[in-house]
Amino acid sequence: MNRYEKPPSSGEAEIRYLDADFRVVRPGAFVRCAVTGVAIPIEELRYWSVERQEPYAGPQAALARALGKD
Repeated sequence: MNRYEKPPSSGEAEIRYLDADFRVVRPGAFVRCAVTGVAIPIEELRYWSVERQEPYAGPQAALARALGKD
């Protein structure tokens, strides 16, 4: 890293969830699962809801939210 680069952010990111993609609004290393509260590293984020604009740690958490069992 040179002196003109910003240091990598290790905090929570703010994400805009889109169909089959997402856009980082505020950089960070992770987001929190809306059901479990577990930190999800951005590079491992695979499940989210466009309608609710929230991430999920895995398919079980996404299904639980969809079925209202959260």
